[in-house]
Amino acid sequence: MLAVDVSGSVDMPEYRVQMDGLAAALMDRSVSSALVSSKAKLALMQWTGSGRQAVVIEWSEMTTPADVAVFAGQVGAAPRVWRNFSTAIGEAMALSLAHFAAVPECERHVIDISGDGESNEGRPPSEIWEALEAANVTVNALVIEQSVPGLTAYFETDVIMGPGAFAMTANSFEEYPAQIVRKLYRELTKAVVLLEPLQRSSH
Repeated sequence: MLAVDVSGSVDMPEYRVQMDGLAAALMDRSVSSALVSSKAKLALMQWTGSGRQAVVIEWSEMTTPADVAVFAGQVGAAPRVWRNFSTAIGEAMALSLAHFAAVPECERHVIDISGDGESNEGRPPSEIWEALEAANVTVNALVIEQSVPGLTAYFETDVIMGPGAFAMTANSFEEYPAQIVRKLYRELTKAVVLLEPLQRSSH
């Protein structure tokens, strides 16, 4: 589950940087190849405050480079659902967990969450950890530290969880496109190593 922050701290140019950067990262040759090799299924969520999380692209299987290209195009074209609301990271994680029920055949479930602030509304992320652990869900993060220096430490202690979970830092929105490529490649190459060739991974 690719979970993109659209809270009030993200202005429209920054939203475009995230969406265009994510679309371009999916089309990166190494990332695209890893998606196909791991037979990944992807979905896209936009999230902000409590009650304002939506999966805007449902699960799509990456069996060929053409599948990746179609999904990347949908990401780049996805309209922004909300703006000017708070940051409810725990609620985004809870909705992601519910959506993994639609892909029970996947051996590995991962929430890829990006954010530029601490959770300030709804359930704290740590309240979701027990349910995520029971469902074998891993939460990784790309932390955008443009407005909150040291934010990565918060994500490391209060958000990410699961086997091999990690947080990566983009010091600004301008760094997001390069860092999301690195993050996706790190996750996907780990998935290829961990999974049998015909098993699937959901992100």
